[in-house]
Amino acid sequence: MRLHRRKLLETSAGLAITAFIGGQSAAASTEGSCQPRDPLKNLMEGNHRFSNAWQEAGRNPSTNLGSELQNNRCFNAPQTLINEQHPWATLLTCADSRVSPSWIFDTTPGELFVIRSAGNTAFDAAIASIEYSVSILQTPLVMVMSHSGCGAVSTAMGNSALTPSLERLITPIRSQIADSPDLTAAVRSNALGTATTLRDNSPLLREAEAKGSMKLVVSYFDLQTGAVTLI
Repeated sequence: MRLHRRKLLETSAGLAITAFIGGQSAAASTEGSCQPRDPLKNLMEGNHRFSNAWQEAGRNPSTNLGSELQNNRCFNAPQTLINEQHPWATLLTCADSRVSPSWIFDTTPGELFVIRSAGNTAFDAAIASIEYSVSILQTPLVMVMSHSGCGAVSTAMGNSALTPSLERLITPIRSQIADSPDLTAAVRSNALGTATTLRDNSPLLREAEAKGSMKLVVSYFDLQTGAVTLI
């Protein structure tokens, strides 16, 4: 993939670049790092670009997906990332190889803090990682992102024999999808359940959300269209 982002490094002193592209909300450079004024809007705009490119590549197999994406709004220069990071959004999403947040939201290194597990499960280490991102890195947005055709949720809907470790992973998913009529509904229900688990099991996240210093949202990524929708 070549998004021509390296061209954006041609700046004095290697500082981050901020630019408007086609009416998009520009990211502001704060202490040398990319910081959008509206993180959720920025994520969804990035996904809109990706979704358009994804669908074009689907219609025309010879299409270079990377070339269809526009140059990014802001690029954190390598010098700014060596000793610190200032991500503006935290993603808890699935480990599925088809679900790549940096692609899906057309972002660059240093912008997203990503935690991945099969079925976007809020296991203890995931909760601790999100607490770190919110309290130490001060990311103002946390998104739980599910996706179509999730294998972990599909497994949870079945009765296959599993290893003890897989059983521990699947058990919380089963409890969150008990009344789901189909896989799509189950995937969405599981993501909403994960968000509830984060709130229930983390006083820190509950407090941050109540104070308005962090926003927690839930979304669904459709592999067919490449689009992310809030649920």
